Amino acid sequence: MQRVSIFVDGANMYYAQKKLGWYIDFRKVLSYFGREAGNIISEAYYYTGADTQTKGRDGAFHEYLMYSGYTVRTKTIKQMVDDTTGEIVEKANLDIELVIDMFNTVNLYDTCILLSGDGDFERALELVRSRGKRIAVVAHPDMTARELRNVVGRNYFDMRDLERCIARTDRLPEYGEEPPGVAFVRSLE
Repeated sequence: MQRVSIFVDGANMYYAQKKLGWYIDFRKVLSYFGREAGNIISEAYYYTGADTQTKGRDGAFHEYLMYSGYTVRTKTIKQMVDDTTGEIVEKANLDIELVIDMFNTVNLYDTCILLSGDGDFERALELVRSRGKRIAVVAHPDMTARELRNVVGRNYFDMRDLERCIARTDRLPEYGEEPPGVAFVRSLE
């Protein structure tokens, strides 16, 4: 029986859900990669920006995640002006926090599963693998960096193939609606 830890890049999953047209049930993610696969979930982390002004919908989503078994790491969203376009961009980059948790808990898992297509995680996954751990990535193929596909090889999970296993079935997004809990995440990775 493998010990599995899951690391979720909330901003990346926000955009993946918009592209997919369905919501992820994060409890089902734990079940799918845990009990259903004959594994034990050792740790589960979710990283997301948080708007301190409005806690309603995001706060409820964070509570759902914590109740489901995730440790939720948040960082205040910052507004910046894009030098090129002059537009205001909201950003809350938690890549460093994710990698720190990945390495601080490396002795607690046999397999590290990253839910993100962000190529910035390539080197971190290589180092985790060099410590004798298995690595896997779950992402939307249109939003997955070539470097990540290369580093995990056949341990890449296309989110589209997992819909029947990890999608929310209680409701679908209405036209133009944003996924729950990430309404204020507008990061440019």
